[in-house]
Amino acid sequence: MGLALLLGGEAILADRAIAELISQNSGAQVSTIDASESEVGAITDALAPSLFGESRIVVIKEMQDLNADQQDEVTSYLGDSDENVLLVLWHKGGVKGKVLLDKVKKFNPVVIACDVLKKESEKLEFVQREFSRHHRKITSGAVQDLVDALGSDLRELGSACSQLASDVLAGKVIDESDVARYYQGRTETTGFEVADAVIDGLMDQALISLRNALDTGVDPVLIISALASSLRTLAKVSGASRGMKAFDLASSLGLPPWQIDKARRQLSGWNPNSLSQAVITVAQTDADIKGAAADPAYALERAIIQITRFRAAK
Repeated sequence: MGLALLLGGEAILADRAIAELISQNSGAQVSTIDASESEVGAITDALAPSLFGESRIVVIKEMQDLNADQQDEVTSYLGDSDENVLLVLWHKGGVKGKVLLDKVKKFNPVVIACDVLKKESEKLEFVQREFSRHHRKITSGAVQDLVDALGSDLRELGSACSQLASDVLAGKVIDESDVARYYQGRTETTGFEVADAVIDGLMDQALISLRNALDTGVDPVLIISALASSLRTLAKVSGASRGMKAFDLASSLGLPPWQIDKARRQLSGWNPNSLSQAVITVAQTDADIKGAAADPAYALERAIIQITRFRAAK
């Protein structure tokens, strides 16, 4: 079926590209491998010829994190590929994994750009595309207001577009008043603002931010996802040399320098034990929110209280 290469560190764009490739090949069996979590042999097993010759899609996320043996599995397959398989590789950018990346490019993959959107004009275009995807019209002023309120995180921005497209009366052009009703009139609270307050040990502020976020339509799943992402960042940075500059660590950690500097400041309130306890709590809360608990809001509040106490007890 072919080879596709996703290039860039914007996760939501990569996820959208993967979803589009899957939809274009409906009926194909899909296997997803996260490079940072997979074991040697998993790639070979996923790409092994099928007895029945059915169409398959194998997605390898964050290929820059593959170890040498796993890289050999990929290159070995590329040298003898299966016409019934679509192999989708996502590389977040940077120099890490560049040797494998260069080898992949020699096989003429379909390249899909998933670069981080830094310019405001790019974010405005993203919002326009989101509403087109939902078959909804939106005024330019409303697009600007959304980017102003939520443009610091593309996942939050995409969720907001989906929320407005779903909730605003069908057939109505979404305008500034609609955005204001959902995302203004309060502190524009995103999941990552809640997470920052939790990581800093500010329980009262975190609980207020949580309530504001929930009241303005932020999905509980996005909030716990933001908290999990923040903790993963802390864990990554905690294992890096303090003597290295953030810019030099950016490629190896897969993080922008400003995020590394921020995590280093936040780590002053954490130790390995408290971080471990926080990660376990987030995992349990994620399960609760996705079905094991009757009240996601209560599950989030309980997690915030527990995690801020872990930090205080460091």
